Amino acid sequence: MTDVAGIALPDALLLRWVDWLAPERQPFYVTARQAAEWKLPLSDEEPDRQLRDTYLSYAVDGRLRCSWLSESAFSAYPKKVRAGLVRAQVVHERGAVPTVRAWRGVLGDEIRGQADGHRFVWWKSLLTDPVAVLPRLVSEDIGVSRHAEVPASVWRGVEGLLPRARELAGTFPEGSGPNCFGTVMAAAGAEGAESEWMQREPFDRWLDASTTRGGRDDVPGILLVWRSADRAVQHAAVTLGSGWALHKPSQSWMTPRKVRTVAEVLRATRTAGWHLQRHTMRR
Repeated sequence: MTDVAGIALPDALLLRWVDWLAPERQPFYVTARQAAEWKLPLSDEEPDRQLRDTYLSYAVDGRLRCSWLSESAFSAYPKKVRAGLVRAQVVHERGAVPTVRAWRGVLGDEIRGQADGHRFVWWKSLLTDPVAVLPRLVSEDIGVSRHAEVPASVWRGVEGLLPRARELAGTFPEGSGPNCFGTVMAAAGAEGAESEWMQREPFDRWLDASTTRGGRDDVPGILLVWRSADRAVQHAAVTLGSGWALHKPSQSWMTPRKVRTVAEVLRATRTAGWHLQRHTMRR
């Protein structure tokens, strides 16, 4: 087991993380002009769920072209091309293009030679010691889960409303897909919901059937639901009582079902254009 953000991560899942952060081939997004200039092979291949979240492919301009490259193919290009290709990923807002400055202390000065000396991309050759990289990478993005700080009395008090909350708190999913909606539904007893990429419509139906509007943040079983201006639900969390809440920040493989204080969840989820609703679980 490896501690990641206050959560015991099984070794087998850590090894899968290596494949999701640094697959044998990764997508590089480029304009048609860049592809021609750098003589890149192009493909219509789509990333799977895990790689979609690693590279934030859903946020990349759909007009760009994609070149899938292995480490050996990438390394065979002249440094000028590698530098331009990596810089292009930053410009095109692809994920997993960290700064050299942030990682030189872990990876060494040689990382500067991969591309332009300022940014780089992850390959398996950089992850020979995944315990030195992945816990830090994930923890920086999500912060620590505080489930171990929740008093036993709070867990006992929430059992009737959220029978699986304690079981789910402080766990990582088996891959991308499981999200905030499925997490709160599963905590309340919806079978299998913690493993699904739960969509808005079934979540809203469940919310209507299982809750009433209103509630106070200091009691257990209050659904915190954020909606955008068009009323589409965007995020959800559930209170455990005594100021604690359970949520999953996103559908990504690297975000756990974590416990934070209600105040921390409210701060982290504050987004322009979203408004918060409260719903009370029916007893």
